[in-house]
Amino acid sequence: MKKEALKRIFEFIKDKEQQNLPFKWKLFNNEPLTEEDLNVKGNLDFFETKIESLPEGLKVGGDLDLRFTKIESLPEGLKVGGDLNLAHTKITSLPEGLKVGNNLFLSHTPITSLPEGLEVGEILDLDSTNITSLPEGLKVGGTLFLSKTNITSLPKGLEVGWWLHINNILAKHSDDELREMIKPGFIKAGIYRGWKQKH
Repeated sequence: MKKEALKRIFEFIKDKEQQNLPFKWKLFNNEPLTEEDLNVKGNLDFFETKIESLPEGLKVGGDLDLRFTKIESLPEGLKVGGDLNLAHTKITSLPEGLKVGNNLFLSHTPITSLPEGLEVGEILDLDSTNITSLPEGLKVGGTLFLSKTNITSLPKGLEVGWWLHINNILAKHSDDELREMIKPGFIKAGIYRGWKQKH
């Protein structure tokens, strides 16, 4: 169905039922986005789509799934209330001050560093990335997965709300040495020395 025909259908629905044009349809068809469009209350699923960029000012109340896309960066000011899944993408950087309400998945990406001020409510999965260091004051509410990375030390002020899964390099240090590295930060549950268990 052609773009103009779809647009007429959506506009008819908008007039009759007070529904706005779908955000994803507008984005893929280069239609103007309103401030209301940029505040998505539910989930946004771009899994295996041709999306390459996201608009400035986007806020997603639920999950944002970008797996297996060509996206390389995210807009400043992005807020995600649920999961942000960037696994198997071409992402190379994250915006400073990014806050993710639940889980942030970055496994199997070319990303090499994380921004200052990053906060993750639950899991932060960095397995199979090229990251070699973590920013000071990183806050992870749940488990932090560092298996299959080349991280050689932990940053001052690191806060991990549940388990820390470490790689073979960090495993050379004792638990006490790792906890000393991150003071005044903490690891609430414990330190796991081995590969991440598949769910």
